[in-house]
Amino acid sequence: MSPVTLSDSAFSPLYRIGAVSNLCGVPVATLRVWERRYGVVEPPKTEGGQRLYSESDVLKLTLLKNLTQQGHAISSIGNLAVSQLQAMLNEHRAARSMQVDAPTIPASISVAVVGYSLASRIETEKFTQVFGQQSTLKINHVFSDIKHALASPSTEAPDVLLVQMGSVQVSFKEDLHKLRQHLGVRRCVLIYHFATVAVLQFLHSSGVIARREPVSDVDLSEIIQSIVYVDNSWTLPVTGGGSTIPPRKYSDKVLRRMADISTNVLCECPHHVADLISMLNSFETYSQDCLSNSTQDARLHSYLTAVSGTARAMFEQALERIALHEKIDLSENMVGANLRSV
Repeated sequence: MSPVTLSDSAFSPLYRIGAVSNLCGVPVATLRVWERRYGVVEPPKTEGGQRLYSESDVLKLTLLKNLTQQGHAISSIGNLAVSQLQAMLNEHRAARSMQVDAPTIPASISVAVVGYSLASRIETEKFTQVFGQQSTLKINHVFSDIKHALASPSTEAPDVLLVQMGSVQVSFKEDLHKLRQHLGVRRCVLIYHFATVAVLQFLHSSGVIARREPVSDVDLSEIIQSIVYVDNSWTLPVTGGGSTIPPRKYSDKVLRRMADISTNVLCECPHHVADLISMLNSFETYSQDCLSNSTQDARLHSYLTAVSGTARAMFEQALERIALHEKIDLSENMVGANLRSV
C-alpha cells in the first residue's frame, strides 16, 4: 500500500470535540480517555480550553474506531501513523471480502481520495454498512487537495479517484486531467458545492461523474460500485491506443454542416456518419445524466455511457478519414469551406 501522506493544511484545527464525536462515531468521553491515556492525537486548545481537531485527526480517530471494533486494543495501535492504521484496516476488509462468493464483483475496490473529510466519511462504519459486504473499499492514497496530490509520488494505480471540492474553478479541468494521468486512473467521481456549467460540461465529456452536495452515502456507494462493475462485466473496444474514452471532439454545428455538404464520395456515408455521431452524443449525455441523477440501474447506465462514448470516438475517427479523403477542414468555422472541386 502506498503511504497516506498529510500536508500542512490537513493539520489546521477545524472541529470541536462534539463535532468530532459525531463524525467518527466515538463518544466524547472515550475520545478524552484516548487522548489522556494513549496520546492518539494532540489537538490544540483555545484560550477557553476547547479542543480543536483537524481533518487528519478526524481521519485517524475514525480508523482507530474501526480497528478497535475489529478487536485491536487502543493501547497497541493508538500511536501508529495513519498509513499503518489504513493498511491494517485494508487487510481486515480483504480477509472479509474473500469469504463472500461473488465472482462477478471485485472483492476490493481501491480508491484515491482528495479531501480528508471525504476520506473520513467513507471510513465510517455507517458508510461501510451502506457499501455492503460483497466488496470493500481500500484507500491507498489520501490527499488534502489537488496540488498536494500532484506533488506526491504515485506507486499504485487506484480503481477510482474521489475528489471533494467546494468551488470548482476553470483551472481545475487541467489539474484534474493531470492528476488522473499521474495516478493512472480513468474512473473519477467529483463531489462539489459550486461549479460553472462550462466546467461541468467539460468534465462530463471527459468521463467524470460530478455530483453536487449533498450526496447521500447510498448515492455515493452506488456510483462508486457502478463505475467499477462495468469494467468487470463487459469488455469495451479500445480507442486511440488508450483505455480512457476521449472527450467529444466536434460540436453540433460542425456535424450539421458535415451532414449537409456535398462530397465526391458516391454514397451517403458522410451524411450518415455525422448523424450517427450526433445521435451517439445525445445518447451518451442521456446515459451519463441517468447515472449522475439517479442510482436506479446505475450499473447499466454506466455501461451504456461507456459504450456510447467509445462508439462515438470510433465514428469520429471515421469522420476524420472521410474529411481527409475529401479535403474538408473540420474546424468549427471551416466545414464545407474548402471542398475539393467536383
